[in-house]
Amino acid sequence: MDHADARQPDPELLRLGERLKKTREYLGMSQQYVAHNTGIPRTAVSDIERGNRRVDSLELKKLAKLYSLPVSYLLDEHDDADVGEHALAGLPRALAGLTDSDKAQVLEFAEYLRFKRLAQQADRDDDPETQR
Repeated sequence: MDHADARQPDPELLRLGERLKKTREYLGMSQQYVAHNTGIPRTAVSDIERGNRRVDSLELKKLAKLYSLPVSYLLDEHDDADVGEHALAGLPRALAGLTDSDKAQVLEFAEYLRFKRLAQQADRDDDPETQR
């Protein structure tokens, strides 16, 4: 391996860094805010987002918690990873300890969200402005 290859950034680090940066920016958080709320130095946050620094497991857990995302989503190797799929994978753990009544309410809310989305889609399909 020549020296130029040794300096090539790790594609996994780049993917993770980009996902973290996009998430942080989407949430309207500054690198300083992330640093303050995770204890990770701001320069380290910057290096991680650029793919120039590895992130350890405890840092990744802190970032995932701050961003309210599953760690599995942040580590997904697919560029088009769906956060919803990863969130649903954690549903059994989230339901543990809930009463039957609580679980019924979760199901009712899920059905409400599904019907709400279907109604919104129907409204868009009926709107002449969206059919142009």
